[in-house]
Amino acid sequence: MADADNKQAAADPKQAARLAKQITAFASSHGGSAEGQLAHIGRGTTRIALVGANGEWGNLVARSHATAQQAVELAGITLREDFDGDMAAKVRTGPYEWSRMAGLQLGGPANPADN
Repeated sequence: MADADNKQAAADPKQAARLAKQITAFASSHGGSAEGQLAHIGRGTTRIALVGANGEWGNLVARSHATAQQAVELAGITLREDFDGDMAAKVRTGPYEWSRMAGLQLGGPANPADN
């Protein structure tokens, strides 16, 4: 029900325009283009996951699915239905991400929350 409510919430044109500007800047600085995927993350918000042409990635958060949808349309990026294997294969991770994902198994930094 919450996901349905999130998708039915009206778009916020001002937030959509700000997000579109950020998406466009991300695409420009990461190879000239980007792909995105929208996912409900709770409390009426939607994550816009971005993967640039150079493999860099990032996330933005919109207050509603409609706002996120409007933002990616304004930015003119390719929107994928799922963050599938093809999209994930384009993501480039560095040493920091690998050490955080593997944690202590690969000698990465300990989770500060555990201390």
